[in-house]
Amino acid sequence: MKVQTALRFDKDLLELVKEKAKAQKRSLNNYIEYLLYKDVGNVPNEETKQAIYEAHNDIDLTVVEDYDKWRDSLLKGEFDV
Repeated sequence: MKVQTALRFDKDLLELVKEKAKAQKRSLNNYIEYLLYKDVGNVPNEETKQAIYEAHNDIDLTVVEDYDKWRDSLLKGEFDV
């Protein structure tokens, strides 16, 4: 979910950031968000949050009987348990 906020920047700094954003073909907002994610780290998206919730609450978990077989199937893209 996006939230609108107001920030104040030094005028010269803002001009530099605008130039960088333009050079990367990004909007100013997108470029600042990109820089913040780079510094702060990735925030889980909704799908990841849902997966974490399901794992913590034992919802639709798959029992893995043979770890090596499961790992090999993942590496082959088969996702067999």
